[in-house]
Amino acid sequence: MVQENKGIIRKVKKGNRRIRRIIPFLAPFFFAHFSLPAGSNDSKTEKTHLSAATSEAIRFAAFQVDVYKIYEEIGLEQTGLSLNVFNEALLGYLNLKAQGQLSDKKLLTIVDFNKASTEKRLWVIDLASKKVVYNSLVAHGKNSGANLAEEFDNTISSEKSSLGFYVTQNIYQGKHGKSLKLVGMDKDFNTNALERCVVMHGADYVSDAFIAQHGRLGRSQGCPALPMENYSEIIDEVKGKTCLFIHADKKEYNSDYLDAETALAYYTQSGNTII
Repeated sequence: MVQENKGIIRKVKKGNRRIRRIIPFLAPFFFAHFSLPAGSNDSKTEKTHLSAATSEAIRFAAFQVDVYKIYEEIGLEQTGLSLNVFNEALLGYLNLKAQGQLSDKKLLTIVDFNKASTEKRLWVIDLASKKVVYNSLVAHGKNSGANLAEEFDNTISSEKSSLGFYVTQNIYQGKHGKSLKLVGMDKDFNTNALERCVVMHGADYVSDAFIAQHGRLGRSQGCPALPMENYSEIIDEVKGKTCLFIHADKKEYNSDYLDAETALAYYTQSGNTII
């Protein structure tokens, strides 16, 4: 009996931890949507507005619970991907879906440049089968930083990485061999990707051997360059209008594709399912 009680206590504590982790994502939405129109003294209007806000907040709460459930089911925390980065990437994925920018593939690729180049900081996630297809090393631009990418730019010839949401295109043969074109979707942040030839390709300087010799990866001219051992397979997987999100904690970065209301509307129209 004592052992059984201990098991119940552990489950309760785990449940409470889960709730605490979801609350930060819900709070901003609640505060934004529970506010009443300025100067409104009509009790009927207030009740109507509050009822609508309550209904929307409940739908958003269900949405965020689904996000967290997927995060847990895939086991993304164990791979080093934070819940916050996954949440942002998924918002962008749903916004792009709502605009008809993506194919029917249920793929989401995330690069987290908060992490050092010595870490596996690229994830290709199959949302339908709820699994990580690839978790790989990836290089950043040589003018973005040494081991850490700290500076980002959308300027031609900057040789820096660019943050934001991309839609993958077709494969072509370039100076790096097999490569994948990327269209940057975030104005002022990555929309020059095609003109800059920021593409996915393989590179010898993206390897554990290079890290062992230099203490970091080699760097690109702004491309998310991949290891030669798996770049071809990754490119084949993500080609053809799938979502790529390149992230770093930079206060100057903002995106229309992080719109929670559009994501929620698409989620609702899709029968309250993210995938």
